[in-house]
Amino acid sequence: MKIDRLMGLVVYLLKHGRTSAQKLAEEFEVSSRTIMRDLESLDQAGIPIQAFYGVDGGYQIMDSYVLEKQAVTRNEYDWLVTALKGMASAYASKSLERTLAKIESLNERGNNAVSVDLSVAAEDEEIKGLLKLLEDAIGKKRVVRFLYTNSHEERKEMQVEPVCLQYKWYNWYLIGYHEKHQDYCMFKLIRMEDLRETDIRYTRDHDVSEIKSSGSREKIMHVRLYGKACVRAKCREYLNGRIVQEFENGDFMFCFSAPEHETFWYGAILSFGNHVRIIEPPELKERILKTCREIQAEYGSS
Repeated sequence: MKIDRLMGLVVYLLKHGRTSAQKLAEEFEVSSRTIMRDLESLDQAGIPIQAFYGVDGGYQIMDSYVLEKQAVTRNEYDWLVTALKGMASAYASKSLERTLAKIESLNERGNNAVSVDLSVAAEDEEIKGLLKLLEDAIGKKRVVRFLYTNSHEERKEMQVEPVCLQYKWYNWYLIGYHEKHQDYCMFKLIRMEDLRETDIRYTRDHDVSEIKSSGSREKIMHVRLYGKACVRAKCREYLNGRIVQEFENGDFMFCFSAPEHETFWYGAILSFGNHVRIIEPPELKERILKTCREIQAEYGSS
């Protein structure tokens, strides 16, 4: 419907700023001529559309324009509340609580049939304290220092500019800029000790959206394994991958990708015992064999 496209145009321009007619046409899957008519309709309706010409030309909404409450439907408010409640179940933040309260006050119905419970991501009081300290440091653009134990059990003093916090792979992470290495690194909060904020200011501005969209900075391992029928459901549940081939007896070929040094997926594979066999990569096969020999030696010695 045209009204939905017009509303989508407003939201898109408010989020992305100056955009060419061709780009808008591609985004909304209509012709450039239709986009021009839509922009004219918006301007006539009182939404201030500015046109710019030249190499960097395009269309944008004047910075002074504010999207009215009525532009968001009740159903859309329901989704906003659902998302915020899900976040609140995992992350203790006064700012988040205030935001949720504001959105709920605008939502007259609150009748979404979907709910999201992320309480599995909620950490103990120690991690909550680290999250709060890091959030404050990010807000003030202050460097932090901490002792960090990496995946090789090496313990080092770190000094980084904290940029953002992420929950992924069943853990909270800090993405920080390491000035010495001139690069961004990921640090698992559970491996941090003696975290403290310094008086040192950031050395540069950080584009958080670009940093998040650049993906993981931890080495990813791509695994292919042969599984027996009895662990089919468990592989799908715990390894977050896909079955790429099935056999008549119910056995299957399974592929997934995961951070190389994360313990969760590796422990899951070991728990499957002889019901799975690693096909590739070869270094993972060697790692599993080494672990099995060490376990056998430990139990044999006792």
